[in-house]
Amino acid sequence: MLRTRGGKSQATFFLDRDGTVNAAPAPGLYLTRPEELRLLPGAAEAVRTLNRRGHRVVVVTNQRGVARGLVTSVELAAVERRLAELLGAEGAHWDGYYVCPHAADSCRCRKPRPGLLEAAARDIPRLSLPDAVMIGDSETDVGAGRAAGCRTVRLAPPGTPSAADLVVADLGSAVRILTEGE
Repeated sequence: MLRTRGGKSQATFFLDRDGTVNAAPAPGLYLTRPEELRLLPGAAEAVRTLNRRGHRVVVVTNQRGVARGLVTSVELAAVERRLAELLGAEGAHWDGYYVCPHAADSCRCRKPRPGLLEAAARDIPRLSLPDAVMIGDSETDVGAGRAAGCRTVRLAPPGTPSAADLVVADLGSAVRILTEGE
């Protein structure tokens, strides 16, 4: 069960986007059209569960396709709106959405650096990074969470080596384990 330092069972869940909430495009490709977006099985239910339990949900995503000229900011915004629509249709929502549009190594916000999580902590009242959880499908997500002082969950097949505090198959499993007993 999740417990914050103050003993309350409320926390912030940082979620990677591609491969965590929605199906990831093939390596080297980027979501450029909203109709390409597909939620992963159980993802909307997991986000809805977090919402109903009073936890904050903040999406943090690297989108270097913008810096590389492969995705426009208009396309990126359209995909973001479509994701909000798909989650909303299932009674789920996020409380914050943070994007790093930069190329690798050109900023502090690109995961595995902690900039996106730190920006959310500055913007969202009472967001405590040590009480937060970063969930994602890659070690860059885990690295960002660890660098920000969060607990970490890697979505990967059982037995996958990881620096994460917990490795589980999917977002639904992570939410069930982390909210058990609430």
